[in-house]
Amino acid sequence: MGFQPVSISPSAALEVRKIMQNKNIPAGYALRIGVKGGGCGVSLLIGFDRPKPNDQQFEIEGIPVVVDKRHTMYVVGKQVDFYEGADARGFVFVNESVHE
Repeated sequence: MGFQPVSISPSAALEVRKIMQNKNIPAGYALRIGVKGGGCGVSLLIGFDRPKPNDQQFEIEGIPVVVDKRHTMYVVGKQVDFYEGADARGFVFVNESVHE
């Protein structure tokens, strides 16, 4: 299978599958995990996109995932998790070592 720089928690995987089904994400699209540059560093982001030539491609929890090779160093050791609480709801990135 090879090296996977990022992981997806079971709760996040469930939510991603729901979104893919409910929003009719087209076949051939994958969950893109990457970064957005900014003045004070980078922000991690996720979305759906077609794979591009410079992407690393994985399958995690049955979900096709792509990461731009230039972004790999920023996502190594991160886990996409899904938080659902009284105050907020959404995807979050956590250090994977926290959940081991």
